[in-house]
Amino acid sequence: MSQYDYDLVIIGSGPSGRTAAIQAGKLKRRVLVIDRKDRLGGVSVHTGTVPSKTLRETVLNLTGWRERSFYGRAYRVKDQIDAEDLKARLHMTLDHEVDVLEHQFNRNHVEWLAGLARFIGPNEVEVATEAGDTTRVTAEKFLIATGTRTYRPDDVPFNGKTIVDGDEFLEMEEIPRSLIVVGAGVIGVEYATMFSALDVRVTLIEPRETFLDFIDRTIIHEFTHQIRENGVDLRLGSAIEKIEDEGSHIEVSMANGRHVRGEMLLFAAGRMGNTDSLNLKAVGLETDHRGRISVERKTYQTAVPHVYATGDVIGHPSLASTSLQQGRVAACHALETPTVPESPWFPYGIYSVPEISTCGMSEEELQERGVPYEVGIARFRETSRGHIMGLEHGMLKMLFSLKTRRVLGVQIVGEGATELIHIAQAVLNLKGTVEYFVQNTFNYPTLAEAYKIAGLDAFNRMPIPEEFKVKTPAKKSGKSESKKGKT
Repeated sequence: MSQYDYDLVIIGSGPSGRTAAIQAGKLKRRVLVIDRKDRLGGVSVHTGTVPSKTLRETVLNLTGWRERSFYGRAYRVKDQIDAEDLKARLHMTLDHEVDVLEHQFNRNHVEWLAGLARFIGPNEVEVATEAGDTTRVTAEKFLIATGTRTYRPDDVPFNGKTIVDGDEFLEMEEIPRSLIVVGAGVIGVEYATMFSALDVRVTLIEPRETFLDFIDRTIIHEFTHQIRENGVDLRLGSAIEKIEDEGSHIEVSMANGRHVRGEMLLFAAGRMGNTDSLNLKAVGLETDHRGRISVERKTYQTAVPHVYATGDVIGHPSLASTSLQQGRVAACHALETPTVPESPWFPYGIYSVPEISTCGMSEEELQERGVPYEVGIARFRETSRGHIMGLEHGMLKMLFSLKTRRVLGVQIVGEGATELIHIAQAVLNLKGTVEYFVQNTFNYPTLAEAYKIAGLDAFNRMPIPEEFKVKTPAKKSGKSESKKGKT
């Protein structure tokens, strides 16, 4: 019998915590999940990934956004859309997610406890419940999967109604007529473009000269054009000096002398690691200035060997999809079980309107590395499926090595980008070349045909391989034999 209560204690039930717990359960180990909320799922299920994507789908459905190219900008499925319309689908989706997660825990014999956990020793945590009770739990290994919380600077007068952070935003009582979004990161861009689709007047403010710098610049130029055309007022390159709550409106004063007014302000400029209440000193760990924990990226071990960390709390890429993989890998390593490693290339999805998704390297990265490359581009309006759907925008960009002809990166902006990117992910990880897209057949009509178009676009500009060059017969040399004399 072990001297500890559990083989593995996981703090946090978000994407990485849940997969780690289920993996440990399948290995028939004693595992406990501790979460500060009384419902499983973490930030991802309750205030982050699932709610924001549900909200996006609700907005696009109720506004008839996808049909407007056929029926006009005034077309709507529901004329009067209010906050309750947006929340109804949201609550149904969240209830379903929690129900599925609870079933998975029960099926895999995963125990869980609601309460706030803090370390009181290298192998012991104390859990304080909302009822005021405390419980002490020991474990051989620990996994910290506490995620992040919204960054709330002191000079922003948050009031929970008209000046809100990303978590409070989902609880709005009514849809504003005008919205100011501070921070053009992933969260800010997603909410700004969603509410623009609702015909809300949106101003998106980013103090830096550029935004979403990890995305290929060609895609960002296309995206910027589209969101401005959709009505987003994008303000780049000027810091905010003051945010004032004037009662009837919010006023933002900017360093360049301009002012912005709106009924509501969403502050979405950064997130902090949820680690301040963990008492990490008791286990010998430290965090960076944003509360994040450093780990060894292949195993997710921290500087303390029996403590692991996964998900947003370790920083980039801060995706629910990658967190799911991290939890599985960390649990297997912690429980000394060999497992399949993570693949080198993973997709990045931004659920804005329009969507953006990428996999592999951007053109800027290739230029920095001095890699010779060729580009293939396809516009969605060039596909028959694009015509059927009424798509006026959207593009797919592929980058190929001139040396090996392998795919190096794919970037997509437009309808279905986050679904389409998985074709690129598969080809990248299998080290496929431009010939894959030329020789393979894609269903017709589909948006996936854009891969064929972009592949041919690059193929026709790349050097022709020897096996595809036209072979011309060699000319015969020398004079013909002279005729024999008469006998």
